Amino acid sequence: MTNTEIRPFRVEVPQAQLDDLADRLRRALWPAELPGVGDAYGVPGDRVRGLARYWAEEFDWRAFEARLNAHPQFVTEIDGEDIHFLHVRSSRPDATPLVLTHGWPGSIVEYLDVIAPLTEPAADRPAFHVVIPSLPGFGFSGPTRSTGWNRHRTAAAWVELMHRLGYERYGAVGNDGGSMVSPEMGRLDPEGVIGVHVTQIFSFPSGDPAEFAGLSEADMAAVQHLQWFYENKFSFNQVHSQQPTTLAYALSDSPVGLLGWNAQLFDENLDPEFVVANVAVHWLTGTAGSAIRFYYEDAHTAEQPTGPTTTPIGLSMFAGDFQSIRAFAERDHKNIVSWNSYTGPGGHYAAHEATDVLVADIRQFYAKLS
Repeated sequence: MTNTEIRPFRVEVPQAQLDDLADRLRRALWPAELPGVGDAYGVPGDRVRGLARYWAEEFDWRAFEARLNAHPQFVTEIDGEDIHFLHVRSSRPDATPLVLTHGWPGSIVEYLDVIAPLTEPAADRPAFHVVIPSLPGFGFSGPTRSTGWNRHRTAAAWVELMHRLGYERYGAVGNDGGSMVSPEMGRLDPEGVIGVHVTQIFSFPSGDPAEFAGLSEADMAAVQHLQWFYENKFSFNQVHSQQPTTLAYALSDSPVGLLGWNAQLFDENLDPEFVVANVAVHWLTGTAGSAIRFYYEDAHTAEQPTGPTTTPIGLSMFAGDFQSIRAFAERDHKNIVSWNSYTGPGGHYAAHEATDVLVADIRQFYAKLS
């Protein structure tokens, strides 16, 4: 019999864990480095040393823990796994429920800044109830105990979560891995999902040369950048998709190793507190290894879409992030109702870097669907 109980949750990391972390950071062993190579061989040592120094000397986990605990948090069992989530209800009776899904190497930390403006906006702006789950195998959801937690199984779990919370009609918002999970929710629950709002639409060339006919100069530049990323920065995806456990030994044993590996996908212009908070969540919950299994599960799933999505979808795309190509997106999604590209501040973690812009885009998108 499935346990559907929703249990209150608080983050309470034992002091012994924090003491052990501090000791490991002090005793870190550093690799030999080549001079004058920049980031050609990977994340530069001076960046990792700086972040490690910040983690050891300035980052206040207890203050961050208090920030998390200022929001209502819960755990419930879905499909055999414990799922942790924040559930912050608006005081407005007309609020629209939203489930916001993060990715890797992020965590629920990605969306903390949008909670207040979404739930308690000015009276003339739409309000939302927000549900922010930790992906299975990530953070306070704890290491997964079963295989197969790909985007499809996660989407099914999120549909169950939203209905279990009493939300029959709701929106799905996503970034990174969440931009893959959220559209699948629309497939699974077309009567429930009002619309899907994402910061990336991961639609790639199929291999047919005819697809490139008629692409704009900007689209071709995006294709070329994608090719560059694949050739120069894609190693994390290959390892995660093929041998996540082999890497997990190092990530689970060394906070500096975890910091160096995860830092490759945190832009240098991000503030160190945001970077370290995300890494600390992975470290202190023992999910450094289970989180990267998401890539393996997605790469090895037999589940494949049988056609394009039809749920209304909107894109909020930021400079410096993955550049979606509309011609490919329209092949995979037949109901694109909003497509906005922003050149100002913001990157892969727009909810943190460009909070006001992203929140305004989310409001605008769901207002179109009301």
